[in-house]
Amino acid sequence: MRVGDKQLDLFAHDVSTSPPAALRPAAPQVPVIAPPMAPVTTPASAPVTVLPPPPAPLPSPPRADDGPPLRQLQLGQHLVEFALRRSTRRSIGFMIDDNGLRVTAPKRVTLAEIDNAIRAKQSWIIAKLQERGERKLQRQQRAPVAWHDGAQLPYLGGDITLRLHQAQRHRASFQADTNELHVWVTPSGTELQLKEKVKSWYQQQARSLFEQRLDLYAARLGVRYASLSLSSAGTRWGSCTIERKIRLNWRLIHFALPLIDYVVAHELAHLLEMNHSPRFWATVATIYPDYEGAKLALKKRSQELPVLFG
Repeated sequence: MRVGDKQLDLFAHDVSTSPPAALRPAAPQVPVIAPPMAPVTTPASAPVTVLPPPPAPLPSPPRADDGPPLRQLQLGQHLVEFALRRSTRRSIGFMIDDNGLRVTAPKRVTLAEIDNAIRAKQSWIIAKLQERGERKLQRQQRAPVAWHDGAQLPYLGGDITLRLHQAQRHRASFQADTNELHVWVTPSGTELQLKEKVKSWYQQQARSLFEQRLDLYAARLGVRYASLSLSSAGTRWGSCTIERKIRLNWRLIHFALPLIDYVVAHELAHLLEMNHSPRFWATVATIYPDYEGAKLALKKRSQELPVLFG
């Protein structure tokens, strides 16, 4: 009989001094009762703790070898590094992009006053720095475009097909009917040269289209801008100076026309309101009513773009 994992021999006997079985009186038959088994308990499984991924590091401005050192300020559990620039402006200004926090302050303002101004806005500053850090990390984790014949490249909200050919000199031509960008490269051409040719084509298209849209919306708003230049900023899509000079990021050419128009309208509105006050947004709304939707769409789309030029 087997109880649990042990064999119980019900016919075992002692052979030392016992008389033969035939001479012994028959013992009364006693039913064999197995000892009670201890209940088998299964230890409760320890709860599995899933740790959240570590937060993306807060971006910091690049350290220039010949520039002033970055300043540091402890904001709660975060050590924030920022670049400080003195200017003739009358108030302390903050600018946050993928390169972290930059502070511009009047020359008369003390360092203690600057630190206190940062502490007063620390919730906003930390939130924006974390957002920029996460976006930067997402871009770094995206697979770059493979530069081969047939590659898909973003253009005006859609994709165009890259077609490669060999020739004695580099050139590019877009075929709108087939949605193909044909690029001719020399037999000894490198991938870097190919990228530069494609980038140059993008920038040519951007300048031509931006000028058209600026003229259209400037007329609607009744303003005049002094000049247009292209920028290559990481995520800053446009800017406008008090000299009425407008800069637009050429990478906007990757997006659909309504998103380009939103940035154009935004920068032109700064010719009337050099701020982001309610009056500024009301001005934008006069020529681009759905600016809120475009702002959200631009943010979302910028996070989805493939990595083209590193």
